[in-house]
Amino acid sequence: MNVKTMEGIAGADKNMKLLHTPFKVYKDARRRGDQATMERAMGYVAEYKEKVEVYQEKAEDGMKEEAEEMREKAKAEAEKAVQERRDEAEKAQEGTDAEREKTDTVELSEEGKALLGESLETGCVKHSASKEERGQEPVFYTKAGEAVRYVDTEHQVFR
Repeated sequence: MNVKTMEGIAGADKNMKLLHTPFKVYKDARRRGDQATMERAMGYVAEYKEKVEVYQEKAEDGMKEEAEEMREKAKAEAEKAVQERRDEAEKAQEGTDAEREKTDTVELSEEGKALLGESLETGCVKHSASKEERGQEPVFYTKAGEAVRYVDTEHQVFR
């Protein structure tokens, strides 16, 4: 909380409490019919009331300053967060550039290009090598971790 705000609130509260005393004196003097005491008491009431208004203005000014400080602080934090994100993005970009430099390239042979062309036309890949040339049939694993040679996904049959 801003110092001006605290001072304004405390001052206004104190003067409001002090205002009660001369007002009680005014009421007592009115009951007795003492005009001079009534006027003097009302002078004190007016004086304390003016002080209350001054302190209220001071509290309002302090709250405005505090709100402005909070806006500036939030703006600075937002700018800092944006800068941190930019720095992270730059580091990530540098990391991807470094990864690109490490990447291996693959060249397709003429036979591979022909197979690729066929697979794009027909939608499936034909293997030119037989099971014997490849070594063995493909192996699939179940959720339990068991190796199976044949999987029929339509009927969910494992062999």
